[in-house]
Amino acid sequence: LFNIGIAGFYALGAYTSALLCGLPPSAWEGRTFGGFQLPFIVGLLGAAIVSGVVAMLVGAPTLRLRTDYLAIATIGIAETIRLILTNESWLTNGVWGFQQIPSPLYKTIHAATSAYLKGHPNLPVWLHDLISKSYDWFYLALVLVVLFILYLIMERLVRSPWGRVIRAIREDEDATSMLGKNTFSFKMQALVLGAMIMGIGGSMYAHYARFISPVSFKPLYGTFIVWVMLILGGSGNNKGAILGGFTVWGIWAGTDFLTKYLPFTSTQSASLRVILIAVLLEVILLWRQQGLLPPKKHLFGQK
Repeated sequence: LFNIGIAGFYALGAYTSALLCGLPPSAWEGRTFGGFQLPFIVGLLGAAIVSGVVAMLVGAPTLRLRTDYLAIATIGIAETIRLILTNESWLTNGVWGFQQIPSPLYKTIHAATSAYLKGHPNLPVWLHDLISKSYDWFYLALVLVVLFILYLIMERLVRSPWGRVIRAIREDEDATSMLGKNTFSFKMQALVLGAMIMGIGGSMYAHYARFISPVSFKPLYGTFIVWVMLILGGSGNNKGAILGGFTVWGIWAGTDFLTKYLPFTSTQSASLRVILIAVLLEVILLWRQQGLLPPKKHLFGQK
């Protein structure tokens, strides 16, 4: 499915988790609904459910369209979601954004880190800096755990009869339909599953950034960069998607690191990262069209 509405479902997950787990609006002078202070896991599941339900509503009228029209429809829906988040201040606090979103175990880890550093004032600078970022390391580990769980689920689905039908639809939808498969139903399931994963990603982002606003979910960052990751790593291959994600993220973060050693301003750094990613994408499209890790060829009857 050529879904260019990734940013919309990503934003839905972030705002849903913020509304469920965030502090009451009175605590940060907000003008929004919500602030139920529920546990992090509830926000994660809520983000997945809301994104999945919205994907179902979106898919009902759009999944019967051709691929190119589906792409146009989904990017329009994503922009509609962003405009709703911008204008419905009673629900999302509008352009001012949602503030003070709690991070899981932040206070506990921060207090333990501060106590340890106070008790060991003579640590080397590099070790002090490393320990002072203990929460960042914890959250990275949490993200990797969630990523690993999702990877196992997707790998299991890819190898299941459901996955074989999805691949058959990708290769020839008409032939799959003639074999008695309800292709609309399978495409709907794939769209909903993908949207739920996007919602989980949005939730993880919101709890790490602790502040979200509609500007955070522009198509450049929420949709097109994700597609670059997939194309680079290899669409149709879960390992390739992960590899592409880490590669593009490495370039994105690396340009900030380079500004410390090269005569670049922050504005030039932002332009440099886009240029580098564009050049890398061109190289991949010219020399390795299937990505760094092409999709595996699955033979029917294999176990």
